[in-house]
Amino acid sequence: MHPAVLLFGCFFLLLLCGVPIAASLGLAGSLTIAVAGLGIMAVPTSVYTGIAKYPLLAVPMFVLAGAIFDRSGVAARLLRFAASIIGQGRGSLAVITILVAMVIGGISGSGPACTAAVGGVMLGAMMRKGYPPSFAASVTAAAGSTDILIPPSVAFIIYSVLVPSATVPALFVAGIVPGVIACIALVVPALLLSLYHDFGSGRSQEPRPKVWQSFKEAFWALMAPVLILGGMRTGWFTPTEAAAMAVIYGLFVGFVVYRSLSLKDLGELLVESAETSAVILIVVGLASVFAWASSTMGIVDPIAKAVVSFGGGELGVMILLMLFLIVVGMFLDGISIFLIFLPLFVPVAERFSWDLVWFGVLMTYNIALGQFTPPMAVNLMVSCRLAGCSIESTIRWDAWLLLSMFAGLVLLIFFPSLAIWLPKVLGFM
Repeated sequence: MHPAVLLFGCFFLLLLCGVPIAASLGLAGSLTIAVAGLGIMAVPTSVYTGIAKYPLLAVPMFVLAGAIFDRSGVAARLLRFAASIIGQGRGSLAVITILVAMVIGGISGSGPACTAAVGGVMLGAMMRKGYPPSFAASVTAAAGSTDILIPPSVAFIIYSVLVPSATVPALFVAGIVPGVIACIALVVPALLLSLYHDFGSGRSQEPRPKVWQSFKEAFWALMAPVLILGGMRTGWFTPTEAAAMAVIYGLFVGFVVYRSLSLKDLGELLVESAETSAVILIVVGLASVFAWASSTMGIVDPIAKAVVSFGGGELGVMILLMLFLIVVGMFLDGISIFLIFLPLFVPVAERFSWDLVWFGVLMTYNIALGQFTPPMAVNLMVSCRLAGCSIESTIRWDAWLLLSMFAGLVLLIFFPSLAIWLPKVLGFM
């Protein structure tokens, strides 16, 4: 049996049997290594080398920072500030949800975490003003998907580990403009649907927040992304050190400024963040076994050559890859997609001389789409659970948001400078 058939066949068979993704990757890789006689000791070695990388130290720190900011009431203060500017008319709450999620993305870097944080505050508010639960859940899930584009992004860190030529600072900065494009692409259909269906026209019982007062309350939250990116730009700290600074800053805001955290909360946050980080790093470690098996047995190059020789040329290959990622994103999480398919896609990108920072942004944008594309749709699962509705009921709304955000992806494909001009200007490329 050809090694590629054994490796990928075993992996997908295990997935169909309901085996977790991490275990499927590790077992498929280990079986292939054993059958090929490459030495079973390659398995623990691959696991260790897969996670023993300096940039990965940033992952648990950013996860903890996001949890701290979520627990300290940052989302609620940002929402009040956004409401003071936008107002409380038709569609305003949907727009506020998307804008606040974009800012939260500069703190947590996790789509499901942002969806939970923003949804916990906004879903109830939207439903009280007449927004259908399915619509509110769709908007919240889509808004949370922008988090992996807005720095800091765990997805970008994983990509940088697998593609060392694309540095974490360059990827972080490259994601800003595409993140804004994604935000605009979501605001437009959310607002138009709200206006057409008269969502949010009911009078609010709460007075409109005062701009200056709400700005003062949200100031410390708004400064978090500035601290992270500004510190890296000035050379004060590396991305990994920036993650540690984000934790320190979050603790300062939670304990000193807002005084919304207690020592009991801190203990719970540490446990919660440790569990989340462990899951991510276990996936990375076991996927490293899969990647080592595919590269050692020469599986990658033939597949890359076959893709490159595709008759549609450079544009045809790009469209093929993006459509493939969208479909795969319906079933797999973003980190798993990177770990499984990057060894196949990067050689293709290099053969066409595509900028690997730009390519990383495109892949991450696709993963963002997958976070609210059924049936997997991790963000949608979170928002639907909070809103008390089914994923099936969201499709009529979700489809418009997906279509509009896909238009943003097309824009990035044809105009690569939208992603790479800012890191070049700031000296990260």
